[in-house]
Amino acid sequence: MQWIQDPSRNNVRNPNNVRHDAIRHFRNKKKAYLKAKIEELETNSKIKNIRNLYRDINEFKKGNQPRTIIRRSFQKLCTLRLRGE
Repeated sequence: MQWIQDPSRNNVRNPNNVRHDAIRHFRNKKKAYLKAKIEELETNSKIKNIRNLYRDINEFKKGNQPRTIIRRSFQKLCTLRLRGE
């Protein structure tokens, strides 16, 4: 909030640098995730695990689609929102 009170160059650049660092961090995390996923698909292909290979390919194509699953627990209905399952 310092850049609002004193909009000098250094105070304006600091939030921009923080934003760029955050974007770079998440870009690197995404790249690492994709690399691991591709290696997993290659492994499934090499060991002839076809069912898991096609299941992972379809999940990869569809992306993240959260679903609502209703379960009965201790005679109550609980709604759980799961990501990626």
